Formats: sequence, C-alpha cells, structure tokens
Amino acid sequence: MKTITTGLHTSIASACLATSLLLSSTPSQASYADQISPKQRAVIEHWVDTEFKDSSISRDQQIEELSWFATIAKPYQGLELNVLSETIKTHEYESQVLAKAFAEITGIKVNHELQPEGTVIERLWIQFISDQHRYDAFINDSDNIGTHSRSGKILALSDYMQNEGKDVTLPTLDTDDFIGMSFVTGLDGKVYQLPDQQFANLYWFRYDWFQRPELRKQFKKIYGYELGVPVNWSAYEDIADFFTNHVKQLDGKRVYGHMDYGKRDPSLGWRFTDAWFSMAGSGDAGFPNGKPVDEWGIRIDGCHPVGSSVARGGATNSPASVYALEKYIKWLKEYAPPEAIHMNFSEAGAIPAQGQIAQQIFWYTAFTADMTKPGLPVVNEDGTPKWRMAPSPHGAYWKEGMKLGYQDAGSWTIPKNMTQTRQKATWLYAQFTVAKTVSLRKTLVGLTPIRESDLRSTAMQRVAPKLGGLVEFYLSPARKAWTPTGVNVPDYPKLSKYWWQTIASAVTGEKSAKAALDHLAEKQDRAMAVIQRKAELQTCAPIIKDASEVEGEVYWLQQPGSPKPKLSNEKPKGITVPYDRLLQAWKEGRVM
Repeated sequence: MKTITTGLHTSIASACLATSLLLSSTPSQASYADQISPKQRAVIEHWVDTEFKDSSISRDQQIEELSWFATIAKPYQGLELNVLSETIKTHEYESQVLAKAFAEITGIKVNHELQPEGTVIERLWIQFISDQHRYDAFINDSDNIGTHSRSGKILALSDYMQNEGKDVTLPTLDTDDFIGMSFVTGLDGKVYQLPDQQFANLYWFRYDWFQRPELRKQFKKIYGYELGVPVNWSAYEDIADFFTNHVKQLDGKRVYGHMDYGKRDPSLGWRFTDAWFSMAGSGDAGFPNGKPVDEWGIRIDGCHPVGSSVARGGATNSPASVYALEKYIKWLKEYAPPEAIHMNFSEAGAIPAQGQIAQQIFWYTAFTADMTKPGLPVVNEDGTPKWRMAPSPHGAYWKEGMKLGYQDAGSWTIPKNMTQTRQKATWLYAQFTVAKTVSLRKTLVGLTPIRESDLRSTAMQRVAPKLGGLVEFYLSPARKAWTPTGVNVPDYPKLSKYWWQTIASAVTGEKSAKAALDHLAEKQDRAMAVIQRKAELQTCAPIIKDASEVEGEVYWLQQPGSPKPKLSNEKPKGITVPYDRLLQAWKEGRVM
C-alpha cells in the first residue's frame, strides 16, 4: 500500500490554493443574466425577491449567480436526480424548498429524500460495496472522510473542479468562505466532500439561574469558588451536584444538574465517537484531529492505522478513556433525571427545553431552533433565551492544543460510479444548496452555518441575541477546537457499530468501564486486521501487527503523548469563568 509522505497541512494548503484560484477567476464572456430568456429571469427574480431576500451578496449578484445555474444546466434539462440526507431542519428546507427552486431555475428535477442518519450511512455503504446505483449523491457526515479518502469510491472534488467538472463549477463557489474545509480533506490533501451544514456539541446552561445572587452565594459557600461556566470537568461535576442535591427545586419544579442519555441504542455510540474521549484528553494535540492518536483512540503511522489498544500505541482503552467513561456513567446515574438512562439521543434532546435542567455538557447546537420557540419555559417573553451556550469543559487529561469537542459537518458526497452527465447535474444541485444566493436563508432556517460571510452578515447579527451565543461561538477562534471524526478511522460504518454495544455493557453494569473498553479496543483492532487482509481499501489501509510483535502497554504508557498514564488526581480543583467575560474574549478574537 502507498504511504502518503506529504505533510498534511501543506497538502491541504496546496489543494485549497488551487481550488481558490480556479473559483476566483472571472468569466470572460458576457453576464449570464444577459443570456437567459425573460421568462427565466422572471423565475429567478421571483425566488430572489421572495425566498432569498436575505443573502450575503447583493440582489444583482444573486441574479447573476442563479443565471449561471440556468445557463450551465441547459444540457441537463429533463434529468431526474435522487439524493439522500438525514432528517434535520436544514435538509427538510433543501428537500421542500431548494429542490423546487433548483428545478424551476434549471429544469433538473431532484428527489431529495430524508432518512435517519443511520439509514443514510447504511444505504451509502451498501451502494458503494455493491457498485449499484440508487442515489446520485448523499449528504453524509464528514466523519466518513477516512473511509472516503481511502476507498476510491467517491469523487475527489478538488480534482473534479479543476478537470472534468471545471465547466460545471460555480465561479462564485468561494471555498475559502467555508468554515469546514479542513474536515472534508483527506490524508492526501484532496477535498472529497463539500460542507452543506454544520453544528457543534457545546456546553448548555441556564444563564438566568447562574445569575441568581442567592444561588451564587450558596455555591461559593459550599465549593469555595464562583458559580460560572465550567472550564474543567471538576467544576462541571460540582455544579451538577449543586443543582441536583443542594438546590433540588426552583420555581416549584424539581431540577437536575445534568442531562444525558444511556439507552442501548446506536445513538449511544455517537455520544462517544462524537469526541467524548477527546474532551477528556485521551488523544494527542493537533487540529482538526490529534496526531498520531485521534479521538477514537486509533493510532496512525504515516497514513496507516496501526491499532487502537494501548498495547499497540492506541488509546481506546487508555486510563484517560476509562476515566471518561466512568465520569459519563457517574453523572448519568447521580445527577440526571432518573428516566435519562432509558432514553436515546432523540428522546433526550427535548428535555432541557422543559425547564428543569441546569446544564448539559454535551448539547448539539442543531437543537438551537427548537430551544428558541416562544412560550417555552427556557425563553423570555421578548424572545431572548434564558440559556446560553459556551465551550464544553475539558477533562483531567486534556492539554492546550488538543481537540475539545465535536462538530458535525454534513457534506455532499458524490459517487464515482455514475455517468458523467448525471455527475455534472448532481454537482450543480450540490453547489446550488450552498451557493451564496441561498446559503444565508438556509442558515437562518436551520441554524447550521457553513460560510463565514453568512455569519458576519447583518441578518445573522440581527438574530444573534436570540441564539444564545451560537453566532459568537462560530465567529470566535475557539471553534477550531471542535472538529468531526478525522482521517484515522479507516472504515466508519464498520467500526462505529461496535461502540454502542460495548458502551452499553458498561452503562448497565455488565462490565466495568475498563473491561468494556478493553473489549472495544480488541474488536476495533480485529476489524482493522480483517480490512488489511481483505485489501478492501485502495490506499492507506490498516497495518495491524501480530500479537507477538506489539510493544505492549508498559512501553506505550512510558512514551510522550497519547496513550497517557493514569493520573494520581483525576479531580483537580474546579475552575469557572463568567460567561460575559468569555463572550467578550470571543469578540476580541481570544479563546478565553
């Protein structure tokens, strides 16, 4: 197998520079708006003046951009495309509104199907391994970037935009404006996906409760420091204990200091693969994911995964990961509502809006729209939230320069196995859903921003006070520490299924946290060995040594970086920071 030796950051920079030069070029021909019929212009102006009034570009620029789509799409009129994405508000908007607009402007019909995330991954992988063609594109999390960049099954978009897809690449796409391009860049420095929506898991808390003088006084008397945004897990645990066991009731309601979920369900795996171990500090430093050991605990050598167990230099069953799992179980059982342990991701997501939760360490910003509805117990009469979002606190093993949380980046993924005609028409629709003409409106609907220009727009700044810190976070330097699953994971669909089953055994008490993670690390290593033997990947496949050849746990725990030896004190003194000071730091371009 070929080993990629080029520095990753250099490769990314080169790819992005080439793409930027391509996309910033100005067409030598006349305005596209002058090349369309009066009927087409009327359709375009209708969409611009009704649905797409909010945009980071001018009305004339919008008309020109949509006229480009109408002109370039002429050879593909009458085609019917099929795309698949998960069911979230952003994709509902695409399916119901943008697909219709695209059809009216270009003459290309799109059946934009919505399914649960697990179904999307399953159908994508079935299509790839069977080489059958059902969907022309998927909007699939960039968590799969390690799989996509190794498999040879999908288009390398940075190559495509400069070669066979150059004639259908939007001149105003402006990839430099996207805030998540590093997430969709493979080990070879090529861009394999195009970000369509993004949301992070952050710390969520009741700002109004944290500001109450009597609660602040009581907290300081018990714990010896100020009630505020927790910087470390020790402070989070103290605050959880405070509201659950000391405050107990507020405004006539039983309150809890923590919210999570623990049902034996595939979504339990997301709870952990979505960077719980990195928040604890189990991986190595570096962005977008630690190297050589990532947040799944998988070590790579060059570009080849070489193991996830500590004995092989990984960290899936390291002391830091065991600490992370033990804290998760302790907080779930001691500080969350009793029913939380029987809930899955979807069931638990709505609970904080009911007004009985003081804080949540792991809260997806995709829930922002649902948390701002008038009349909710967590919304003021003027529409402003009683809650805020902030960076999640870090665990005892975390060090500066490490990844601190997860960011979902649902991204356009286009198969190689299709006709060039369908491929080009599909690429047009993918670009349409993220074009500057429509992206701001889509962001305002789904609150899953992908463009810097949208975040800095007047419209976004206008709604920012009602979004609890979402806009401020995404405009801050802090956001770089929140990234999706990275390139170390060689086969996301295959490996991710092991997580929820083994984690569940620890939640129920069938196994200790250490035993469960030992089992998980072993299953991942065996699965990667199978991938290696079967030569399922085209490049950068795993290289898993025989058990007799591994260096062993003692050796690796003595090496610098991850895996890290057990700390003598896993609960240092709690540290908090006032939210308003944190917000000011973001505005000044500082992390904290």
